[in-house]
Amino acid sequence: MRNKIVAGNWKMNTIVRDGVALASMINNELKEVELREDVKVIIAPPFTHLTFVSQVVDNKKILLAAQNCATEDAGAYTGEISAEMLKMLGCNAVILGHSERRAYYGETSETLIKKTEQVIKNEMTPIFCCGEMLEQREAGNHFKIVEAQISEALFHLSEEDFAKIVIAYEPVWAIGTGVTASKEQAQEMHAFIRNFVKEKYGDKVAENLTILYGGSVKPNNAKEIFAEPDVDGGLIGGASLKADSFIDIIKAI
Repeated sequence: MRNKIVAGNWKMNTIVRDGVALASMINNELKEVELREDVKVIIAPPFTHLTFVSQVVDNKKILLAAQNCATEDAGAYTGEISAEMLKMLGCNAVILGHSERRAYYGETSETLIKKTEQVIKNEMTPIFCCGEMLEQREAGNHFKIVEAQISEALFHLSEEDFAKIVIAYEPVWAIGTGVTASKEQAQEMHAFIRNFVKEKYGDKVAENLTILYGGSVKPNNAKEIFAEPDVDGGLIGGASLKADSFIDIIKAI
């Protein structure tokens, strides 16, 4: 049985004081929520917050993720943060390949191959993001784009290592825009991804693969999106910056 996940990506928001307060509120409100055993809650604060946030959350109920990591183990890479450093801070997962990293910082499939290997080597879960831009969808190329993003960066992995991946489908046109893919659009792409993985790695890996939807998920649309058979939760942006809305989305899973 595959895990259901609600993950909050805080991006470059909050200073440490406010981030710790937010994490503490989420932690306290989550105490009142009955979670099924297969449901995991993840928060991904900025790097600067990780040590402090880890001290105010119950790590049996809330897992920590980083928003990125370096391609290398260690060395003369000013400003970079290695996967091992993140592991030592208590991270369980790392978000990789977010569209903002691809668009603003030029991350390529070759970059993501290295980062994915670093995360797996350090026994954390890669949350691998993929998704098309609006013009690519309008041109009917959305399946080809997602297929290429996944195959180029991940299909070199062994079956054992690929089974450690979580995929997050985030249509770029729905991130932070207030526009959400319909539940039918989300299901269609998630089913496509699962079938594509099945062709490469077989039934068992594909059926156990957790695929998250991201893109303007809110309390008022989460339940219908999460109800789709191939949608296993969400990677939440803006709505994860308010404890009440994030908790309401968790309750929808």
